[in-house]
Amino acid sequence: MPSPFPGMNPYLENPSLWPSVHHFFISKIAEFLSPQLRPKYIVAVEVRVYETFGENLLVGIPDVTVQRQRSTVNPSSTNVTVAAPPAQPITVEVPVAESIRQGYLEIRDVAKKEVVTVIEILSPVNKRPGEGREAYTEKRKKILGSLTHLVEIDLLRNWQAMPFSSNGIESDYRILVCRGDRRPSANLYAFNLRDVIPKFPIPLRSEDEEPVLDLQNILHNIYDIAGYDLQINYSRECVAALSETNAAWVDEVLREQG
Repeated sequence: MPSPFPGMNPYLENPSLWPSVHHFFISKIAEFLSPQLRPKYIVAVEVRVYETFGENLLVGIPDVTVQRQRSTVNPSSTNVTVAAPPAQPITVEVPVAESIRQGYLEIRDVAKKEVVTVIEILSPVNKRPGEGREAYTEKRKKILGSLTHLVEIDLLRNWQAMPFSSNGIESDYRILVCRGDRRPSANLYAFNLRDVIPKFPIPLRSEDEEPVLDLQNILHNIYDIAGYDLQINYSRECVAALSETNAAWVDEVLREQG
């Protein structure tokens, strides 16, 4: 069953669903690209680990769990007199080390063993202010300072977009195709909730034919595979808040879909 929306499904932006959506996107993009790029290139799934203290990266990410050791002390008799505490203690929590794992794709030249293109699908950890955004921004700067192509896919309306010179262009979603040999120029595919996700080329070396990625088709595919129609309660409002006009449009689409 395809997604009821012609473009991005705003309900998939729910942080409780996004880790699953992100995983499927990474897998399906790799599955689509791999046979087209053989034998010159391989598509590698890489994993980035964010280490942090506190909960600033984990808000709305239920699939990340932290195990805490619980120790017990057996009471024993003692001759030491202990003064009564002045007040009952309050149970609090202190920051603990946490790890968040996030996948991304690398297209590598088999013969030269070089990374030609990096494909990133942004998650809340990349866009929220804090350590995760800072870590991703540093990696992004390194890629942009090299000859490696960068494809950055942002399907999340919340939080500030990654920096680029947009000449005042505002949109709900963005796909940035930044070729290493053309910087600082880049191609920005800006689109909104009501739009079909645009198709775009995956940059390779200049002499090679570039495959065109149809994210819209992939989204409908993973929506069906993951059974998101069985997981989403469309009678509720989106977790990622909608504008008044978009909320009315979403309600109209869902009513038409029954």
